[in-house]
Amino acid sequence: MLTLNEYLLKASNRLPDEATRVLKVLGEEGSMNKEGLSLTASVKRAVLDHILLQLYALGLVEVETEGKSKICTLTKLGDDFLELVEQAG
Repeated sequence: MLTLNEYLLKASNRLPDEATRVLKVLGEEGSMNKEGLSLTASVKRAVLDHILLQLYALGLVEVETEGKSKICTLTKLGDDFLELVEQAG
């Protein structure tokens, strides 16, 4: 049986490189809209939507609607995940 840390590390290996960039930007810059996140993380908008769905499903990011914008925020689990991946890498 896997520990939670082992599970999260295996999950990180299955995520595309863009996912790590998105998490790092949210961790360093804080909450931002998808357009700003796309530019800052150097991830195309079409790819970003797919990445955000994966990260949301894992509980690593939260996406909230604010007017016409979608605001992306790193969750506590996402912060812990990013720290774990950086320590392992």
